[in-house]
Amino acid sequence: MSFQILWLCRIILIVTFISHGSSFPDQVGYYSFMKDATFAPMFARFDYIVIGGGTSGCALAATLSQNATVLVLERGGSPHDNPTATDIGNFATTLSNTSPKSWSQLFVSEDGVYNTRARVLGGGSVLNAGFYTRAGDDYVKEADWMSDEVEAAYEWVEKKVAFKPPMLGWQTALKDGLLEVGEFPYNGFTYDHINGTKIGGTIFDDAGQRHTAANLLEYSNPNSIAVYLHATVHKILFTTKGRPRPKSYGVIFQDANGVLHKAELAKNTMNEVILSAGAIGSPQLLMLSGVGPMAHLVAHGIKPVVLDHPMVGQGMGDNPMNAIFIPSPTSVEVSLIQVVGITKFDSYIEGASGVIFSYSWTRNFFDGVLNYLNEISRTTTSTSLSTQSITDFFKSINPLLNATIKAGLILQKVAGPVSRGHLELRNINPNDNPSVRFNYYQEAEDLEKCVEGISTIIKVINSKAFSKFKYPEATIHGLLDLIRSVPTNLRPRHATSVLNLKQFCIDTVMSIWHYHGGCQVGRVVDKNYKVLGIHGLRVIDGSTFLKSPGTNPQATIMMLGSLNVYINPCSVSIMYNNGGIFEIQMVSVHSICFDFNLAYYTFKEVAWKVKHLLYVRIILRAYAVVRMVYSWLYKLHRRCYKNLRRKLLDERNE
Repeated sequence: MSFQILWLCRIILIVTFISHGSSFPDQVGYYSFMKDATFAPMFARFDYIVIGGGTSGCALAATLSQNATVLVLERGGSPHDNPTATDIGNFATTLSNTSPKSWSQLFVSEDGVYNTRARVLGGGSVLNAGFYTRAGDDYVKEADWMSDEVEAAYEWVEKKVAFKPPMLGWQTALKDGLLEVGEFPYNGFTYDHINGTKIGGTIFDDAGQRHTAANLLEYSNPNSIAVYLHATVHKILFTTKGRPRPKSYGVIFQDANGVLHKAELAKNTMNEVILSAGAIGSPQLLMLSGVGPMAHLVAHGIKPVVLDHPMVGQGMGDNPMNAIFIPSPTSVEVSLIQVVGITKFDSYIEGASGVIFSYSWTRNFFDGVLNYLNEISRTTTSTSLSTQSITDFFKSINPLLNATIKAGLILQKVAGPVSRGHLELRNINPNDNPSVRFNYYQEAEDLEKCVEGISTIIKVINSKAFSKFKYPEATIHGLLDLIRSVPTNLRPRHATSVLNLKQFCIDTVMSIWHYHGGCQVGRVVDKNYKVLGIHGLRVIDGSTFLKSPGTNPQATIMMLGSLNVYINPCSVSIMYNNGGIFEIQMVSVHSICFDFNLAYYTFKEVAWKVKHLLYVRIILRAYAVVRMVYSWLYKLHRRCYKNLRRKLLDERNE
């Protein structure tokens, strides 16, 4: 293939992500480019189609819109439609509202643990406990990201959504208690992931109002982006015409009135469909589109099977969380996660206080659980979860109870985790939840971390620093029994668990909503997040993670959305210089010599066409030569690129 033809692979993606200069003046939350999908045309073309306006999708779309036309398809509504729902005091109410049109879509894993999927622009950042912290240096290195670009991307996010928490009495006591029991050093307020005790960031501002990934759309170019709400994607479209390797070229989506729309990529070889539907939605939609384990797709009648991809839906992980509820003799502030103890044994200790309890929303949540289980029991026989604990719980509480409870909750979250599960389709309806099993504590290593984490929490509860917020007569066995009596999940309970911390961890495990996997790097996507075996399709969200980053993944997922334009092998670096834009055009070695996967499929396609053994041998030998040359040029390119980026960063900082 001639150099001139290879040169056509070149693309210029302008990356604008260091200062507020890239922000356009649309009023926060009321973007001129955001409309309900019922107003969408029946057919349209865009340079990029982003499926999912969630934690990564918003960041990605805002960045790409600087030099390309971008369509964002979000199945939920806007968080700005109900500002009071994002107030810190309404955290539990918003999260537990699982009605059909709510932002929180309930699902119960096959492990018997309650969980939720975000169904709103901004994704999980609209529903979570708001803790903001970066991934550790080791994580960045393992992901093969460039540290200076990661730093710039985090800063880009933090200008819109991250704040320093107020740190009042209960959270201060938790911090001091962690230090008293030996979780050193004290690292103060920092976004960085460092062993010891620290105060992390929050996405709640001083007024208690939540800022979300949807705020990152303020960076968008309003003239080149369209965001459609209540737009449910049914299928990604592929073509195999004239090639053995499928290529994505568009999507079919449905609006709230049930009308189907079609969006296609503009005629450019480098344009892409980007899947950012989250760790549940992304592998589910790949399967619904015909990409996944062939036998499973055939069993559900999915036609055609575009690609037999057995690793789609595999490697599902959810960081197990266990907690101890501590009633307080004195008043406590309403606070979510602010302090964290990052232990040496890979368990994270965090806490929240001033739980606002309402019988009505608690009743609504558990009614939602019962309705969900009844619904899935009609389509599957695999679920045999007992709901007796829910019945017993409501017999024991006062229906008139509506109050801010004087109490706190200290939890431990297992890092990683090592235990892994899988995701499968229940049916072919994209609005329904797939079947997910996380296999909490299947691996002994995770269980040992939980035991050490609970043991550390017990020490904190008994510390002098925390004594003000614990009744003197309260015993640890009594506190453990209290959490055991609450239907935190649908798993069996053992009376002996208050004496056996391993059993306590297994019986009372909960989700902290940090699930990930299903489209993992090296298994479903390559290091540039391209789906292996398919052209023109990437996955950029938490489904690609091999493990959860830091103590809370949301900062890294937002960062990944803006970072990925740097990761794009044909991108152009661009930095701000004295408030203006300074461009450097760089022809990537990837676009001249291909990446390994593209080279493989290119040669395979030629071999398939010539259908001659001699030519196949010649082609395979040529491939080996190209691979060797590629490796050398790629190393040279990366060295030059790092030097160039360092120079630009130095100029920006002068």
